[in-house]
Amino acid sequence: ESGTKGNTGDFAFPKSSSNGVSSSTKTPRNKKKRLRPVNPNNDGGAKIIIALLAGAGGAFLLALLLLMSRLESQEFENGLLNSNVGGAQGVDDTLYEEQQEMGGVLPLIKGQRQQLQQQQPIVQQMKSQKQVATERISKLLEKIKMSKLINESKMDKFNKLFGANPLDPVMKDANKELGRMQGVLEGKQKNEMPIKKLDLQQKLTDAIEKGEEEKMKRKAARKKELGIVDDATTNDLNAENAPHLQPHFPPLPPHTMSVDLFGEKIITDTLSHNKPTMAGIIAILQRFLQNLHQFLKDHRDDKAPTVINDYFALVTKYLVPLEEAYRDKPLFPIREDGSIFMSLGAYRDHLLGETLRQAFKNAASPDKLFVGAVVQNCFGIDVTCRTGVEVKGTDKNGRPITKISDREPDVNGIEQFCDDPEYTKYCDNGQIRALYVNETESNGPTTARYFASKLWGGETYFLQADAHLRFAPEWDRLYAEEAKAAKSYPKAVLSAYPPGFSEEDPPYKGGTVGTRLCTCQFSTSDVEHHIIRINTGDTCGAHAEAPTQIAYIAAGFFFARAEFLTDVPFDPFLPWCFMGEEIALSLRAWTNGWDIYAPRKNLIAHQYRPGRMGLPKFWENTGRVFGRPGPGFNTQLQSISLKRVKYMVGYKDTTKESLESLDQSVVLTDFEHYGPGETRTMAEFLEHVNIDMEKEQCGNIKWCNKCLLD
Repeated sequence: ESGTKGNTGDFAFPKSSSNGVSSSTKTPRNKKKRLRPVNPNNDGGAKIIIALLAGAGGAFLLALLLLMSRLESQEFENGLLNSNVGGAQGVDDTLYEEQQEMGGVLPLIKGQRQQLQQQQPIVQQMKSQKQVATERISKLLEKIKMSKLINESKMDKFNKLFGANPLDPVMKDANKELGRMQGVLEGKQKNEMPIKKLDLQQKLTDAIEKGEEEKMKRKAARKKELGIVDDATTNDLNAENAPHLQPHFPPLPPHTMSVDLFGEKIITDTLSHNKPTMAGIIAILQRFLQNLHQFLKDHRDDKAPTVINDYFALVTKYLVPLEEAYRDKPLFPIREDGSIFMSLGAYRDHLLGETLRQAFKNAASPDKLFVGAVVQNCFGIDVTCRTGVEVKGTDKNGRPITKISDREPDVNGIEQFCDDPEYTKYCDNGQIRALYVNETESNGPTTARYFASKLWGGETYFLQADAHLRFAPEWDRLYAEEAKAAKSYPKAVLSAYPPGFSEEDPPYKGGTVGTRLCTCQFSTSDVEHHIIRINTGDTCGAHAEAPTQIAYIAAGFFFARAEFLTDVPFDPFLPWCFMGEEIALSLRAWTNGWDIYAPRKNLIAHQYRPGRMGLPKFWENTGRVFGRPGPGFNTQLQSISLKRVKYMVGYKDTTKESLESLDQSVVLTDFEHYGPGETRTMAEFLEHVNIDMEKEQCGNIKWCNKCLLD
């Protein structure tokens, strides 16, 4: 399993049943609202601990409880919980049962048993059984001592990583009880064996609630210090006008399992009863990730074609039922309230928290902004987090010297945002929806964006972006107005490559002339498999009366009405791909009747990240997961997945016949639902953007570069 465990190791998810659904199926009665612990410098360890408990990270506590149960059963079996020295009913019954098993006695009626106890041969047998019991006690002592050592080791490790946390007293109580058991078994204590199991769950709940109360007091004090007054205007998204957002699934702590909170009915209602809920959608995605975790361990040594074949089967089993249940219709009713849903795929992104702050701080209507974030982090439990490829200098020939180093666990941007008193209310209101993905289960931006699109909850507009952005004042109002100004609205998509920024730059004001995506080229890189890459063209139209059309959509930023998600649903069958999503999005949107526009002014800025920054890349993780360090194996996987896009666009070497000859037809799974639309043809798109697939050349697009098409 080396290299394939999730970022919380085998604590990433609870053990699944044979059908892949979490084994925790009952809805807890009178379950209190799950509370968030505090930040990393303020009892922050509790967040991680609760995450472990909510997933399979609570396995060591469960093991402790199971050990106690086993001790009790063995104690009853040996007569230790109900005995006096010299022979009690518990010992008598146990000895008698064991003698029967060994063939030493015949079945006796109750009266005969008492007579037999007085006979010397049985006394001798009892002495023999006492020796057996002594051996068992010795083994139990070993187990108790080992459990104590394991618990102490876990506590030390958690405290080193996260500092003190509310679980420490609970674990100390558990070890104390184990110590009492040890004392009784060693004869140092008498008649003090606990009859009931230690209620760790209640102790933990009490500790968390106490920590939450203290946290709320600190937040209230901080708000008072800053002069923050909670806005009386809150989102009117209650069960009456947005039933699908109830029950509310909390964005924290990480890896909280929706099924554990609400039961499996949340899944069946979503898939089978036409009663979709956000909690149900998240439960379905979590179930897929739970099975993906095991899939990656099972396929560690397999070749790329086998991995792709079986991955497509996994998607078909766990994600396609959701796709089929809501094919050609929105998951939820679209609210006509001007609300915006922002889709963020964050891969180990240290700027996610600041991006959220900037988005809400600069929004004209922050109460109408909703976020779906897919947080792909290394959490550092039982796995050593690694940097990306860092440049450490140059050798004597001037070539860069690179190194990958160990590093601390990633910061959780959702936690940073929700723990900020100025923004906590947005998390409490349900405006932040988070899906946590262990780094080891991350397989590229296309999959992350598919997940994020499923966190849309009926908002009017859909915005897809990266998780390292700055925002101009009132960006939300201005983008909505720009979309409405487009001639093709409501079937208009705004898209651009935003300008760059550095973290030390002053606050972003926006207003510069927007870029226009008017050019493309066939990549000459073997790593990118000659896929079409889009790029910017001439600048024009900054002072035009309305936006004008462009040729392509940038995956890192586009803005459209939410009907886009129904017409152009995100494709779950593009794993391990970094290139190709933009040409696929552009072709699918345009052939489904959507026109693409460049916003006249920039309203967001993007941090562009060259390799010299040394930030982690998902393909490095892929190499570690499959035990083949480096980007090579991800390149092999991508080469197969990308044939789905190449077939869509019409590459000469990627036809049905060629895919069949290579035994790679699997890449066309459900292609009819994620290929070109029916409003316009693929051939018309290629003519529209002047791409020659026969020669594999991109020509000049005059209407785009000269702003001629409104």
